[in-house]
Amino acid sequence: MHEIGLAGDIVRMVQDAAARDRFSRVAQLRLEAGALAGVEPDALRFALDALVPGTVLDGAEITIDEPPGTAWCGQCAATVEIGSRAEACPDCGGYPLRPTGGTELRVLDLVVVDD
Repeated sequence: MHEIGLAGDIVRMVQDAAARDRFSRVAQLRLEAGALAGVEPDALRFALDALVPGTVLDGAEITIDEPPGTAWCGQCAATVEIGSRAEACPDCGGYPLRPTGGTELRVLDLVVVDD
């Protein structure tokens, strides 16, 4: 479960930002984990819940947006929505598809509190 490592990296990144920008805690953290990012959002949420106690994220509202995957099909020249990289084009059944969206894992928003 690599989500534990990802959660650790997220917590470390926010802790580093708190030290650099001098804030004491986070009220809200909004992440994006696209359908093609290779991340299981529930597992990431579980890992974050385990790692945030005692950090600036302790007590923060953490949300994970899950945008769908999109890809471009070279066979029919269409942009289509897909759930995994292994899927064929839902319009024409063609391969390969080039992912164009839903591949990111990133921090979207961070609302901080300066006590």
